[in-house]
Amino acid sequence: MNLQTIRRELHQIPELGFQEEKTHRYLLDRLEELDADKMEIKTWKTGILVKVKGNNPSKTIGFRCDIDGLPITEETCYEFKSTHDGRMHACGHDFHMTIALGSLKSIVDKPVEDDVVFLFQPAEEGPGGALPMMQSEAFCDWKPDVIFALHIAPELPVGTVSSRAGLLFANTSELFLDFKGKGGHAAYPHLTRDMTVAASSFVVELQQIVSRALDPLESAVVTIGKMESGFVQNAIAETARLEGTIRTLQPGAIDVVRQKLERLVKGFEISHECKIDIDYGSNYYQVYNEKEYTDLFQKAINETDLHFQEAGPAMTGEDFGYMLKEIPGFMFWLGVNSPYGLHSSKLHPDERALISGVKAVVSTINTLTQQ
Repeated sequence: MNLQTIRRELHQIPELGFQEEKTHRYLLDRLEELDADKMEIKTWKTGILVKVKGNNPSKTIGFRCDIDGLPITEETCYEFKSTHDGRMHACGHDFHMTIALGSLKSIVDKPVEDDVVFLFQPAEEGPGGALPMMQSEAFCDWKPDVIFALHIAPELPVGTVSSRAGLLFANTSELFLDFKGKGGHAAYPHLTRDMTVAASSFVVELQQIVSRALDPLESAVVTIGKMESGFVQNAIAETARLEGTIRTLQPGAIDVVRQKLERLVKGFEISHECKIDIDYGSNYYQVYNEKEYTDLFQKAINETDLHFQEAGPAMTGEDFGYMLKEIPGFMFWLGVNSPYGLHSSKLHPDERALISGVKAVVSTINTLTQQ
């Protein structure tokens, strides 16, 4: 199983959440190359669950990888660029799947004592596949007793992995705001309700929620990443749309932000004589690592030639947090030494990290099965 080839083939077929049809078929084709007598396969939507029977199982160990891409137009110089217009594996899920396949082959070739379930989960980037997958019959049949996952880290060198006990990733919520006023000719502003002005003012006021409504010790971020309004330069916009994200390190803080946000919306509706609709979109629970298993992970890494580095908490979001909310386990960063960051159209991870990822996963499974 050539990891580089698999990664490059997967990189060319990125698909959005719950649309991963080609990816699903590709993964099943690769699974057919493995010893069918040593594993069972179940499918759920575009996701796949693979169970490798242990020699003398007392528990089930789970490893989860995500399989979807992002709505980003690729700008790398790869010869194996995305063949899907406006779609790219800009978050490294092609790496995650490749590492999962490589680790799965290793466990199939040399089964450990416990059962091991590999979860190929769709829709991590949205609308969120972890929670519905956990509610599926397939998952409930093979529910792990401990679970872990990885995510590539562009800023870390190849050969370095990083994690920490406790909070690793933030609580996150998408944010969509639709403004509706009254459009008209630019020469007659007094006859209109300008939603470009309303939305622009709202973005400025929004920043005060974090600085004035939250305890300074409770970290939070409210970001508007996209704004749309108007169609032509000499007409006043009747509608506007803001798209952003809310991120907090404490679960309760996200509720405070929403309460303040909704009060702000009511005030703007009055002052700008408009209607504002709020949609919180996908919401992800924090990634919280159990100390016991994070310590075992560090022990497993120390038995390889990889380097362990203590991580700090990050405002990134991951729906793997829902799995960790119900099942003890952890997540870790895998260094890939890319000059461009996550969700960049120029993300360029070093493929030597594929081997590092497989080493980390297989060593961790071997350590966990000894407990």
